[in-house]
Amino acid sequence: MARMRAAEAAVTIMELEGATQAFGVPGAAINPFYAAMRAHGGIGHVLARHVEGASHMAEGYTRAAAGNIGVCIGTSGPAGTDMITGLYSAMADSIPFLAITGQAPVARLHKEDFQAVDIASIAKPVTKMAVTVLEPAQVPGVFAQAFHLMRSGRPGPVLIDLPIDVQLAEIEFDPDTYTPLPVHRPAATRAQAEKTLDMLAAAERPLIVAGGGIINADASDKLVELAELLDVPVIPTLMGWGTIPDDHRLAAGMVGLQTAHRYGNATMLASDFVLGIGNRWANRHTGGLDTYREGRTFVHVDIDPTQIGRVFPPDYSIVSDAGAALEQLVEVARERRTAGALADRSAWVESCAERKRTMQRRTHFDEIPIKPQRVYEEMNKAFGRDTRYVSTIGLSQIAGGQFLHVFKPRHWINCGQAGPLGWTIPAALGVVKAVPGTDVVALSGDYDFQFMIEELAVAAQFNLPYVHVVVNNSYLGLIRQAQRAFDMDFQVQLGFDNINADADDAHSTNGADPMPLAPKGYGVDHVKVAEGLGCKAVRVTDPAEIAATLTRAQEMAREHKVPVVVEIFLERVTNIAMGTELDNVAEFEDLATVGTDAPTALLLLD
Repeated sequence: MARMRAAEAAVTIMELEGATQAFGVPGAAINPFYAAMRAHGGIGHVLARHVEGASHMAEGYTRAAAGNIGVCIGTSGPAGTDMITGLYSAMADSIPFLAITGQAPVARLHKEDFQAVDIASIAKPVTKMAVTVLEPAQVPGVFAQAFHLMRSGRPGPVLIDLPIDVQLAEIEFDPDTYTPLPVHRPAATRAQAEKTLDMLAAAERPLIVAGGGIINADASDKLVELAELLDVPVIPTLMGWGTIPDDHRLAAGMVGLQTAHRYGNATMLASDFVLGIGNRWANRHTGGLDTYREGRTFVHVDIDPTQIGRVFPPDYSIVSDAGAALEQLVEVARERRTAGALADRSAWVESCAERKRTMQRRTHFDEIPIKPQRVYEEMNKAFGRDTRYVSTIGLSQIAGGQFLHVFKPRHWINCGQAGPLGWTIPAALGVVKAVPGTDVVALSGDYDFQFMIEELAVAAQFNLPYVHVVVNNSYLGLIRQAQRAFDMDFQVQLGFDNINADADDAHSTNGADPMPLAPKGYGVDHVKVAEGLGCKAVRVTDPAEIAATLTRAQEMAREHKVPVVVEIFLERVTNIAMGTELDNVAEFEDLATVGTDAPTALLLLD
């Protein structure tokens, strides 16, 4: 048997499990692990500026690198607590990554040692497993179990906490005979597939709702094949966007309160049967359940049995990996197609296509300050079909969901449920590291961009090029919408009052002076900050300049191998708060027909 330090055994197992990339910040309590990783040399490392940023990098890496799992590493104490937001984000969206923290010596854990915190207990609610390893000989088993859990069932992150004396202790470990634990994923049966298709056959206007579980299973091709065999339109969720190309004849648009299409909502309301595969029925997708469910039969397929019936009871359910379920469904559908036993859905498909043709929102505006719709129109023109978009939350993400086009799985990298501000920059760096040489475009509002802006220095240091489009209304627009919805008027108390006067004048639509570079009270010149962190940056105030600037930004990113920030100053969007200040009430009613249980800020642009 080979004898080695426990930290070396851990690194060896990570390599044997296929891990190739880590992100983190070293420190005293984790330095033995870093030393082992450096000695082996099989796992690359990107030095983050903040450990939360490293966790989002690892998550972004996993989302883009099909089949590989990102790793986040930090020292004891605050490094672990900094990871919690990243762990929550990954757990909520079923994304696996491995978090590793250092820890005080075992004998000191109960003595309130410096930077000693029970991180395992803190992390348990937002991980599939969180454990402090107290015995060195348990390290190989814990790491093997971590990869087994991350890949089995519903994916998710794991945290392993390693006291420094555990890392340094010698153990017996034979890497030549190490074998990963078998991965468990439930699989649908043929009988379940037949019953599902029998129920679908009884419907006149069926839809498939495609969730992120299909992307996790790398089964988008099977989804498209099933939809084409059955001739049934597909509604992707925000997490499932890209499972079917936006321009496919059966792509029926997205549904919901925010990241939705008018034609998608209308088609959902016209349907009578919904087959959900790998989705959670998230509230941004469903809105008010009474309206969403009324007059429709639901079949739900999900890998996690605890998800079945969590939001509402389906008429029939299957606990299965999305890929395994689609394999069975495709097999049965092929046989029925060959036997001529499938219904003619051409009239229903054509009605969905007609809504898609006639219910598009207006995007072309020439006004200065720039209207946000124009930004996304120009992004669609400037960026090709292979572009990977990264975004987290805010009006920028909502508008991106309404106006951008996505054509492939893992090309919309989006933080769905957690939505932490600051996620976009580090997640984009993880994506770039996972798929080097591809076009990556990040999308942020001004506050998301500021939350972890220091990670731009990481991109400059490690030559991680991408284009970051910052749509800036200097207004905290989504926050203000929520305040208006609840009749809040806390501008002075919240410190927004210094923004109002100059910025409001700057956003006047009389065609005079464009918005100043940094309105009084706002204090941030994003172009200067980005350049100070080693990146390139340009600013746009005229809609006629957007297209050329975006194209030039891509060229600059490729040439200089650093991020290029494109800051676009927008008009102040004030007519979108729950319909109270709408110019177009009809569109608000169109979106609101899907229903809402509580006031939610909507992007209603036309």
